[in-house]
Amino acid sequence: MEIQRIATPSGIEAWLVEDHRLPIVFVEIFWRAGSSSETDGLDGLAYMLSGMLDEGAGDIDSEAFQKRLADLNIDLEFNASKDFFSARIKTLEENLDEAIELLALALTRPRFDEEALERVRAQILASLKQSLQNPEIIASRAWFAAAFADHPYARTTRGTAETVQAIQADDLRDWMSRALARDNIGVTVVGDVTPERLEQLLEKALAGLPQKAKVATPEAAAFQAPGHVEVIEYPNPQSLIQFGHDGITRDDPDFIAAYVMNHVLGGSVLVSRLGEEVREKRGLAYSVYSYLYPLDHASLFAGSLATENARAGEALKQVRLELARMQKEGVSQKELDDAKAYLVGSYPLRFDSNEKIALQLSYIQREELGIDYIDRRNALIESVTRDDVFRAAQRLLDPEKLLVVIVGEPELSGAP
Repeated sequence: MEIQRIATPSGIEAWLVEDHRLPIVFVEIFWRAGSSSETDGLDGLAYMLSGMLDEGAGDIDSEAFQKRLADLNIDLEFNASKDFFSARIKTLEENLDEAIELLALALTRPRFDEEALERVRAQILASLKQSLQNPEIIASRAWFAAAFADHPYARTTRGTAETVQAIQADDLRDWMSRALARDNIGVTVVGDVTPERLEQLLEKALAGLPQKAKVATPEAAAFQAPGHVEVIEYPNPQSLIQFGHDGITRDDPDFIAAYVMNHVLGGSVLVSRLGEEVREKRGLAYSVYSYLYPLDHASLFAGSLATENARAGEALKQVRLELARMQKEGVSQKELDDAKAYLVGSYPLRFDSNEKIALQLSYIQREELGIDYIDRRNALIESVTRDDVFRAAQRLLDPEKLLVVIVGEPELSGAP
């Protein structure tokens, strides 16, 4: 797989993987601006924008815009996260010009008609109301609110009923004009298109964006509430437990070792220590896992499990014991060898379709890992030693610092 750098006259760089075996093209675009750069009191603005950009643009109203996409079988979607705003296109090669034209209209001449705005607002409000019945979402919101207090990361990407009601079309235009620029963009394209054609299409679609982004960059987020346990009463036969503490940044020299360590600890649901000790041996949880979550301005180690209310305290205690055991002992040579074999052997599966290739390259761009990362990645995994894992576990894990949010009616007797 050859990754080509494409540069447009207006200064936008794209990564291209040509593949002419099928007449399909995938386009992934991101901007370094997300919900963490929203104006105070307008939480959910970026998310609402992601729902509005395909609701008509230029002289094409919402219904006609959607019909044009459907008639040409073009998938065009926008998404917002804490740190990024993104656009994605999947189209047949013969409709690529049309797809790029519609993207350009959406990015430079969005309509934000009142009817469409109120319809999207109603959809978001309905989803927010429905989320109040979802223990996972309830736990996640409470956990991030406790972990980051007054930092923008404490906000929910979708906002609240109050903030969503406050967002107006001018707010969308203002944030969009400041956030979606040419200097904070990344582009990946995979499929049936030549470099020359792609350069022309991208220039057509993106040259009209502002040259420089003008959104506030959040400060580094300090992790709050270590060791805190919060219970949110919710009538349910089981408890959803979210746990975690501060983590390790993606550019830290020990990140790869921590990644291998976490695979052994809880990254693999079926064969991890948490899966074995909490789920298989003791039957304490229906599911249990852990993961590393590096953000642009913070980094987290986190995990989750679901268990019977009566066994919530026992399950949480076992999670703490496994973290302490990893911190104290590290991993065995067999555990390390098995983890590396799996992580190396499964990596090609992330590239077994052009859509997956586009997603992976976009991730590599976002994390600034380098265009040669795919060639280097498995060697980085292979080089991890038991000492590296032990050092990473010592640095990262601290069962006493876990911030825990439990949604349900848990019995916590016996939990530390």
